Amino acid sequence: MAKEKTQKPSKEQKQAAPAAGAEEKGVTPRLQELYTRDIVKELMRRFNYSNVMQVPRLEKVSVNVGVGQATQDAKLVDTVAKDLETIVGQKPVTTKAKKAISNFKLREGIPIGVRVTLRRRKMYEFLDRFINVAVPRIRDFRGFSDKSFDGRGNYTVGIKEHIIFPEIDVDKVTKVFGMDVSIVTTARTDQEAYELLRALGVPFVKRQETIDLPTQTGSK
Repeated sequence: MAKEKTQKPSKEQKQAAPAAGAEEKGVTPRLQELYTRDIVKELMRRFNYSNVMQVPRLEKVSVNVGVGQATQDAKLVDTVAKDLETIVGQKPVTTKAKKAISNFKLREGIPIGVRVTLRRRKMYEFLDRFINVAVPRIRDFRGFSDKSFDGRGNYTVGIKEHIIFPEIDVDKVTKVFGMDVSIVTTARTDQEAYELLRALGVPFVKRQETIDLPTQTGSK
């Protein structure tokens, strides 16, 4: 059998190769570099940590999508999974019903949603795009609530429409769905987690400090 001839890469292709293979060569994501270079120092100064290992860091980001209409149309799960994979760049896992509920026409074992867990590089890349590209496209957005921490340094935010992500072509969308984005950190308290996420760029609603004003007496 004759061997197929391989075409040598052009000069332009050689120049483009480093960019295309950046992930394999270990280029640090922008948000991770920001954390290492600036945020660690800022948090150590703010909380008086004696050791750099005490500084809270991101552990993982989980994205979960529930597809309630899947009980009527099982193909919806595949559609949602495809769009979610496009957004996060990783194949999601299908979640199935653990028990049957007759009132909701829910049978045990049928697919009812998808989820994906991102770590390391993909976690930072997704969070960067989420904060700086997708969130600003939310209509009438005024900031995320700082009340959605779980008491152990983890934060969850709900998104109503997945079409805020630029990776999604709105003209080709057949089903608009929401998602829950859970950010898991190593922080011991919600305050530490809040400062970590704020430093990373998560747009929280501005906190208003309560000021005690002197009581005025007398009448005008």
